[in-house]
Amino acid sequence: MSKGNNFVREKIFKKYSQKFKENRKNLFYKHLTVSSEDRILDFGGYDGSWLAFLVSFKSEELYVADIAEHALETAKNKYGFKTILLDESGKIPFEDNYFDVIFCNSVIEHVTVDKDEIYTIKSNKEFREKSFARQKFLADEIRRASKKYFVQTPYKHFIIESHTWFPSFFIYFPRTFQIGLIKFLSKYWVKSSTPDVNLLTVEDMKILFPDAEIIQEKSLLMTKSLIAIKK
Repeated sequence: MSKGNNFVREKIFKKYSQKFKENRKNLFYKHLTVSSEDRILDFGGYDGSWLAFLVSFKSEELYVADIAEHALETAKNKYGFKTILLDESGKIPFEDNYFDVIFCNSVIEHVTVDKDEIYTIKSNKEFREKSFARQKFLADEIRRASKKYFVQTPYKHFIIESHTWFPSFFIYFPRTFQIGLIKFLSKYWVKSSTPDVNLLTVEDMKILFPDAEIIQEKSLLMTKSLIAIKK
């Protein structure tokens, strides 16, 4: 794709997402009380930009965990955050209740299968079952390692699938068709993606986070994303 098309695609995406970043930050502080004395982890926080946006105070106890080592270098060098390099299992390498707060934004839907299985699993059922098992492991780790948490994920039945920007019925197509369409249209569509996503429902989130309140984030009067919050 040309540089011009890439620029337009990125501009559209940033404008769309900024509004929801602001709303999500407001929801975070509406439901959770945090201070500079709290040990806070952004799980799947990539380069630390989300945590820097979320937390305005200075602290020695701000952590970013991710599987991308190069992104963690940015989190460390640009923002001064402590960094944790993860494997793909979802294991949080700290003792019980180590963190006062774990923040996890648009990550758990990607905690699915090994990267080498993304394109080889052809069944929706098999992908869903393997993915949900790993998501359950991650949810248990978040609950174990934190006193409070804020875990957001796109809602499965929102009118637009947030990773592809396709109509939501796309997720019910056979997996082989989904993979082929994503590969083809990612070259031309306004938003590129990878078929590594297992979207969740309200019932799924209640299973994963039984000690949390499940908040439904709205857009156009419809549920856009789900947020599990333990206060």
